[in-house]
Amino acid sequence: MTKKLFPEIIEKHPNADIPIAGLVSKLIQAGNQQFVFMEFDEDIEVADHFHNAQWGVVLEGEMVLSIDGIPRTLSKGDTYYIEKDVVHSAKIKKGYKDLTLFDQVDRYKIK
Repeated sequence: MTKKLFPEIIEKHPNADIPIAGLVSKLIQAGNQQFVFMEFDEDIEVADHFHNAQWGVVLEGEMVLSIDGIPRTLSKGDTYYIEKDVVHSAKIKKGYKDLTLFDQVDRYKIK
């Protein structure tokens, strides 16, 4: 029996179109914001970038998140907040899962 990444209540949502290898994501549109559940099947690095505000909570695994050049290791139960237009990057380890809220109506499209 194959274990689903997320429970059916989340799995029923569409995939977000995020061009990162090894990423499975589920998009929930919430008014002018988007919630994205993410799970990474391999180690990845996300280069410096910026956008509208972002908040997240780590559900499983570990990531090193650099916000404005300051790295912080996050693991299960940790939360983070990135203000609008602040440069950030990440080193995400295989098995990492999170829930992220983007303060942007169109951050991602449905895949």
